[in-house]
Amino acid sequence: MCSSVSPLDKLKKTVIDFDGPYLAEQINRMEQSIYTDPSLAIGTAKEVLETCCKTILYERGNPIKGNPDIPTLTKKTFQELKLVPDGIPQSARGSKIIKRLLSKLSTIGQDLAELRNLYGTGHGKHGSAKGLAPRHAKLAVGSVSTLTTFLYETHKETEEQ
Repeated sequence: MCSSVSPLDKLKKTVIDFDGPYLAEQINRMEQSIYTDPSLAIGTAKEVLETCCKTILYERGNPIKGNPDIPTLTKKTFQELKLVPDGIPQSARGSKIIKRLLSKLSTIGQDLAELRNLYGTGHGKHGSAKGLAPRHAKLAVGSVSTLTTFLYETHKETEEQ
C-alpha cells in the first residue's frame, strides 16, 4: 500500500524546523503552480534548492559570497555536509552504492538549472514557444523536494559534529 505523504509534504514539515518563511513561500508557490503554470513550478524548484543550500551554508557559519551558480552552491553544500566520496568511509557497508547515489543527487541542481533555462521562468522565449506539462513540473518539484529534504535532514543530524 502506498503512503499518501509526498516528497513535498515531507519538505513542508522539514521547513517548519528551520522557521524559514521565505522558503515556505517558495514551496507554496511551487506547489500551487504545478498544474496552473508548470514553468513557474520548474523555476521555483531551482530557487528552492538555492535557498536550501544558502540557508545550510549560512547556518554552518560559511555563508556564500556573491551570486554563485547552482552547481557551485550544491557542490559547496555537499562538501560542507561531507556528502562527498571522501566523507564516506570505504569500510562502510554499501559505501560504493551510497557514493553513486550521492553523486547522482548532486547533479539535480545542474539539471534543474538547465531545465529552467529552457522551460522555466526567468528567461524570455520566442512568442510561440511551448512549455512543459504538469508531469514535468511534478518531476522537477519531486526531485528538488527529495534532495532538499535530504540536505536539511543531514544538516540537522550532523550540526554538532
